[in-house]
Amino acid sequence: MYPKVVQVIPMRNYSVYVYFEDGKIVCYDTTKIIEKEVFRPLKNIQVFLDTCTVLNDTLAWDINRNRDNTTCLDIDPDMLYELPAVEEKIA
Repeated sequence: MYPKVVQVIPMRNYSVYVYFEDGKIVCYDTTKIIEKEVFRPLKNIQVFLDTCTVLNDTLAWDINRNRDNTTCLDIDPDMLYELPAVEEKIA
């Protein structure tokens, strides 16, 4: 069984709080991946914030805004789950 993401909250500093089904919370810093060609649309902060979602039980960006999980940009949930747990800083 793989970890399931149930909620994501993107932040203006290009990080995303990722909430897992078992209660674990991680903070994923995307500043390095947005330099890669495929993730470049996320450099636009509004695109980053507005299209961040959960698709296929993981963190994703629905760039085409059509909820098509075959065209989204997504992150491996196992990799996300391996990040250290954090305390939620949002409130």
